[in-house]
Amino acid sequence: MCGRFVVAKESNELLTIFDVDRAADDLPEPNFNIAPTTQVPVVVETADGDGTLMKRLESARWGLVPSWAKDPSVGSRMFNARVESAAEKPAFRQAVRKRRAIVPATGYYEWRTSEAGKQPYFIHPEDDALFSFAALYEWWRNPAVADDDPDRWLLSTTIMTRPSAGALAGIHDRMPLMLSADVAQTWIDPSTTGDESLLDRVLDASSSVLDGVAFHAVSKAVGNVANTGPALIEAVDDPAGP
Repeated sequence: MCGRFVVAKESNELLTIFDVDRAADDLPEPNFNIAPTTQVPVVVETADGDGTLMKRLESARWGLVPSWAKDPSVGSRMFNARVESAAEKPAFRQAVRKRRAIVPATGYYEWRTSEAGKQPYFIHPEDDALFSFAALYEWWRNPAVADDDPDRWLLSTTIMTRPSAGALAGIHDRMPLMLSADVAQTWIDPSTTGDESLLDRVLDASSSVLDGVAFHAVSKAVGNVANTGPALIEAVDDPAGP
C-alpha cells in the first residue's frame, strides 16, 4: 500500500533529474505529507503528430478518475493499483495499455501494527536519491463546464503497488512498485505495449531497488494531514527496538 508519501524536491530539481522537455505552470510545492486527492508531480511521455517524444512534468490529482466516471469523487478510492490485477481491472486497464507515468518520491510512510499499536515509518532510498514509483494516469472531461473553460480537464494518477519483500515485509504486506533505472524509460514510453508481460518485467526489476532502501520510525504526527513540515521525516525512538 502507499497512502502517504513525500516529495521534498523543488520543481526545478525534478526537471533536471528526469530530463524533462516541458513543465506545467501549476506544479505543486514540496510536501512532506502527501495524502490521496492532493496534487502531485508526475512524469509522462507523449508523442506529437510526427512521432517525436516529449517528456513532461505535470501536476495530477492523486486518485485515478477513469474517463467514464460520472464525477471525480471516485478517485478518492483509486489512489493505488495492484500490479497483479491492474491489467484486467476496468478502472485501470486502459491506462496500463497506454497511459503510464512516474511519480517521483523522496520516500513514503507506512504503518506497522503490533501489540503496542500502530507505528509509522519513513521509507526512503538510503543514498537520499528519489524513488520512481510506477504510476498510471488518466484525463477526465468535466461535463459540467464549458468547452473553453481551462478547468474542463482533470489529470489524475494512481500509484501501483506490489507485495512487500525483504525487510519492508516486516512493516506492511504491500509496498509501492518502484521502477529500476533500466526499465523506467520503457515504462513511460507510449510506444511500449502495456500488458501483463510489461507488468511482470517491471515487477521483477523492482526487486533490485530494495537493496538501496532504508527506513526509520517517525512521529505519529504524520497521521494528521494538516502536518506537512520536514520534521515529519526525522527519526524517533523505535518502539520495536534496534
